Amino acid sequence: MGKLASGLYNRLVITIPYAWLLLFFLAPFFIVFRISLSTTAIAMPPYEPVFSLADGWAGLWSKIGELSLDNYTYLTEDSLYINAYISSVVIAGISTFLTLLIAYPIAYGMAQAPRTIRPTLVMLVILPFWTSFLIRVYSWIAILKPEGLLNQLLQSLHIIDSPLIILNTNTAVYIGIVYSYLPFMVLPLYSALEKMDGTLIEAAQDLGCTPIRAFWRVTFPLSIPGVVAGCMLVFIPAVGEFVIPDLLGGSQTLMIGKTLWNEFNANRDWPVSSAVATILLMILVIPIVFFQNAQAKAEERGK
Repeated sequence: MGKLASGLYNRLVITIPYAWLLLFFLAPFFIVFRISLSTTAIAMPPYEPVFSLADGWAGLWSKIGELSLDNYTYLTEDSLYINAYISSVVIAGISTFLTLLIAYPIAYGMAQAPRTIRPTLVMLVILPFWTSFLIRVYSWIAILKPEGLLNQLLQSLHIIDSPLIILNTNTAVYIGIVYSYLPFMVLPLYSALEKMDGTLIEAAQDLGCTPIRAFWRVTFPLSIPGVVAGCMLVFIPAVGEFVIPDLLGGSQTLMIGKTLWNEFNANRDWPVSSAVATILLMILVIPIVFFQNAQAKAEERGK
């Protein structure tokens, strides 16, 4: 009975997360995908469904031949959407790289700190989450605007003569993304570095490695799972980011999140917007698969 109860418990633990994903991921995705196959209409909602679940299986099967991929074809013909996808991937990639450059020394320092203060350092990393995301992004407007705190400081130190134009540029977007997603990079890196056996570094140095060479030959390879996890946690949400480009980037910043918002709310073109969202999800599946493969290979090496 004990083994039976344990087996049922294990199945239940596995089933609940999958049921959760099925309900709150696959179901909304199916709704969006269905809208992407529809046509625009002057109505509420502003689209004409190609098929409805109320028609039953017979009605659904009879209309499968009427499904159209015109909205997806339209996206390939309009350079706006192609440029938005490319720009989003480039901005997210650069932001992820900058976040990694900043987060790695922080995580390394935390892992090398005395164990008694490590919990405090972790708390300081997650402390920004205690404040609203919107408030934190709005605060950067007060810092980066021409008459903001940064320009006032630089002018008072006589470093610049005229205010720097940072707000409403891609530079401001990079700053906002790096600041907002820095904890998502630091925590996986710290988790990987904190578990590392320090005697490996000592052994490498005893064999003639300099501290820098020991870092690149021992520390960094062992931290690669944390690097991959952190990069995925930053890159994936950064690609579809809307708030930061809208508030800090201004009208000149082209990202797919802003394009998606404009199509849904300004143009009221829900079918095209749904096609944009579906393709965006397909793009994000690629790094997720890469991350899973990297995790599987890391587990095999560990065995």
